Amino acid sequence: MRFPRSRRLVLGLAALAATTLLAPAAPATAAAASCATGWRSEVVADRLGALENLEADGEGGFYATGIVRGELLHIDRAGTVTSLLTGLDHPAGLRLVDRTLYFLTGDGSTPNGGGTLRALDLATDRVTVLLPDLVQPNGLLVLPDGDLLVSQLSIPWPPVGLSRYRPRTGEFTLGWSAVPRPNGMALTPDGGAVLTVDVATSQLVRIPLTDPQSPTAVATVADGFLTGLDDLDITAAGTVYIAGDYTGSVYRVDPTGGFCTVATGWIAEDAGPFPPIGPTSVRIARDGDRWALYVTAIDGALRRLIPPAGVDLTPPRA
Repeated sequence: MRFPRSRRLVLGLAALAATTLLAPAAPATAAAASCATGWRSEVVADRLGALENLEADGEGGFYATGIVRGELLHIDRAGTVTSLLTGLDHPAGLRLVDRTLYFLTGDGSTPNGGGTLRALDLATDRVTVLLPDLVQPNGLLVLPDGDLLVSQLSIPWPPVGLSRYRPRTGEFTLGWSAVPRPNGMALTPDGGAVLTVDVATSQLVRIPLTDPQSPTAVATVADGFLTGLDDLDITAAGTVYIAGDYTGSVYRVDPTGGFCTVATGWIAEDAGPFPPIGPTSVRIARDGDRWALYVTAIDGALRRLIPPAGVDLTPPRA
């Protein structure tokens, strides 16, 4: 499995980045405590190539991006895989709004621009480029008013942060929040803030929607030299689950800031020394009459993590 030199260099530099707009993180040297007891893992589909991002389709299945093969995939509830689009340049973040699937291209391959935000009309299969020439677009999030946030993982320069796009008008705000080195995003249960991660410092960062230029670190996931925090999701109670790309782990971060590992060991056998090598995305979604945590990884598998009794995965606005 070979990633372009630009992507490996960008993510490798994350481990060496020495400056941040936030308070310095604690040294990430200790191993994370485990809270995996009672969790069960099942493979929904595998041998899909390196997977980058995931979005539930509302019908028991998922959409996923294959970053190396350049594919947009659909996996139905039975695990049947369909390739919807091919020939894409390193597709990344996904979000579904009604019958429109928004997605990004150019993740890790566009340090000088050339990434895009696109919309796939699932009723007609028509693809529209909404934003061209983005720098390193990675994560995608829909805000309560319908606007989209794009995380731009530009390392080491130029810093971009989170940018905001309004589909209704085409208005685009570059660098809406200057949070450094952002990756995945989730909306807090009260709808008043966005959570993202700083991949270099292993910090979970909160960004108020009313004051996006004032990000604050709320937790640090210290697990070895480089955790490689990637995508995340959140429950109604405020518990955050985060993919740890470089460690091959999935983490739970409590509202108090404590963290532990609910799964580990998911590293691609033929991965190189720099991320991406492990889990890339987590999504809370329906599993029959219960909620489960679904995880994509660079090893090409979509997995379902079933929580033990007493662990409530109910998402906000369920």
